[in-house]
Amino acid sequence: MLGCAMELPSAPPSFRTIVSKERTMRRIAIAVLASGLAFMQADKAVASEEQFLTSLEGKYEGKGQVRLRTNRGPINVTCSFRSTATETTLSLNGRCRGLVVVSRSIDAELARHGGSYEGSYIGAGSGPATLSGKRNGNSLNLTIRWAKEINGDRSAKLSVAKSGSRGLTLTTTDRDPATGKAVVTSKIVLNRV
Repeated sequence: MLGCAMELPSAPPSFRTIVSKERTMRRIAIAVLASGLAFMQADKAVASEEQFLTSLEGKYEGKGQVRLRTNRGPINVTCSFRSTATETTLSLNGRCRGLVVVSRSIDAELARHGGSYEGSYIGAGSGPATLSGKRNGNSLNLTIRWAKEINGDRSAKLSVAKSGSRGLTLTTTDRDPATGKAVVTSKIVLNRV
């Protein structure tokens, strides 16, 4: 049998080799599942953003209070709004009236870019303001950048919050320049009609 190669049976894999291969396979499977779940969650988030925006469409009426400045008392107002929405945009157009003193048109136009919102706001008497922010649950939390100084600065906060299937609450908060404290300058509670 010289010159003839003889195959020797291979040694069975060691326990460590088997465990190491199983761990590697588990890690690969977990990584594949995790990336699949992340993709599904991202897709679900986009769907929920679209559903959220389109759920805001409709005609609304309600009441609230408005402060023309942080250091002034609130004025009771009645308001009516029309909201139009697509999967990526929201438009709020309305009017609020209070006493003989206040009658103001309020318009907000928003566009969604991924998870962020940008747009414009008219209603404070300072000219067109810019809006930017994100959604958190049932609220769009936006920063307002006024066209000129209002209450000692050019920024405020606007929350557009969905309340159940028929309600919408618009809240504007600004800083009082004298105290530095946040003051709700308008809160309007609306119901779909």
